[in-house]
Amino acid sequence: MGEHSAGGHSAGRGPREPRGGPGRRALLVGGAAGALGVGGYAARDTLSRWWWRYSGSETPRVEGEVDHAGAEWVPASSANYRQASRPRDYGIDRVVIHMPEATYPITLRVFQDPGHGAATHYVVRSADGHIAQLARELDVAYHAGHQGFNERSVGIEHEGWADRPEYLTDAMYESSARLVAGICDRYGIPVDREHIVGHNEVPDVVRVCPGPHWDWDRYIELVRRAAGAA
Repeated sequence: MGEHSAGGHSAGRGPREPRGGPGRRALLVGGAAGALGVGGYAARDTLSRWWWRYSGSETPRVEGEVDHAGAEWVPASSANYRQASRPRDYGIDRVVIHMPEATYPITLRVFQDPGHGAATHYVVRSADGHIAQLARELDVAYHAGHQGFNERSVGIEHEGWADRPEYLTDAMYESSARLVAGICDRYGIPVDREHIVGHNEVPDVVRVCPGPHWDWDRYIELVRRAAGAA
């Protein structure tokens, strides 16, 4: 569930935006973020990046506005993401698929806890595919446990547990696929396994989710069909 760790300040990184962190299940159950030292961040163009960071924080926002039609706005704590102006300041070229090891309501509650230190942009409910949006896509949610991936990606949690395939319903797969098809269309992201990845595939991060039962072949095909129908 998100990156589940806490870190210090550095250029281009929020106070709770580390490069890696402890296990997802441990911090969900424990309800606290672990401490992790943070090294320096080497920006390619420091002045430019700081300019975009400050301008992004002033981008007008409408309370309750969502990026995906039909999503319910359930805002995460502002401590669990940072304001930006993506894709102007950070290009978006990845979607990261998560599984929280928790139910839908608990997942929302955890991401609304300012002490948790993590949140995704979306959470998809198992039973009916209902989608909650917790952070705007223009903002950097702390979900991947890796600064670079946080800045370049949209994170999506799917209610359930990695070892309980009964949570992977047709409704969840299909709703998530429509969501991802829209994200890919908005940012010109190719619909393939290089650009739509599991949290376990993020560099320097040790995770299991979305787990061995997640059907990637089926999912990518559903995203492609949804993209073709859009």
